Amino acid sequence: MRIAIIGAGNMGGSIARGLAKGTIIPASDIIVSNPSQGKLDELQKEFPALQVTNDNQEAVTGADMIIFSVKPWLMKPVVKELKLKSKQILVSVAAGIPFEELAHYVADKEMTMFRLIPNTAISELESMTLIASRNASKEQESLLLDIFNQMGLAMLIPEGKFAAATSMTSCGIAYVLKYIQAAMQAGIELGICPKDGMRMVAQSVKGAAELILNNDTHPSVEVDKVCTPGGITIKGINELEHEGFTSAVIKAIKKSV
Repeated sequence: MRIAIIGAGNMGGSIARGLAKGTIIPASDIIVSNPSQGKLDELQKEFPALQVTNDNQEAVTGADMIIFSVKPWLMKPVVKELKLKSKQILVSVAAGIPFEELAHYVADKEMTMFRLIPNTAISELESMTLIASRNASKEQESLLLDIFNQMGLAMLIPEGKFAAATSMTSCGIAYVLKYIQAAMQAGIELGICPKDGMRMVAQSVKGAAELILNNDTHPSVEVDKVCTPGGITIKGINELEHEGFTSAVIKAIKKSV
């Protein structure tokens, strides 16, 4: 399978790197198109077998799958200028553009389409990637899941759930980072070196995530394990609740939908 990626920005470049590091698509079967040359040179320096071009049509000609990683307001003009074939698979990383609208950008409104929402951790192969499909076979859905599970965790969900799930994952990673930053600030006030504090908290967050992902458990169960009666952790947990921590997280996620 040959894959074309249109756009070599933060997300497009990260997807290209993730694909090239994976085992499903050889780097030689990936071509990336971008208007400026600098980011393409960086990609090819890392992965010499990867192909690059400044011509979008050159990139999509002969590709089985085309991943559009451009800003939402550029999707329409970029897609409409290309000669796409019905058998090709269109994958959109542009947030907020539903299938119904995407279908009007192409000649064949029944072509197979996917919407894809990774988060910035895809650069570390640790993304939570949301996938929705239109006119796709089970085999095509499985292929997308296989590809993006190599870059973290991928989940196929109905398009109608995309807004809520995007708030929890693509926006949500920023909320987790904000917690890390806040905990660092507390550590600095208590005499911990910023760099040391950052590593301490980041590893604690990573460990908490692994407890949930690798075990048949629930956050409340794991919290209870740490909160011994009369201990220091329960005092901190109660203070978080007194200050509206849970409510603030819920409000933030709902606000960003």
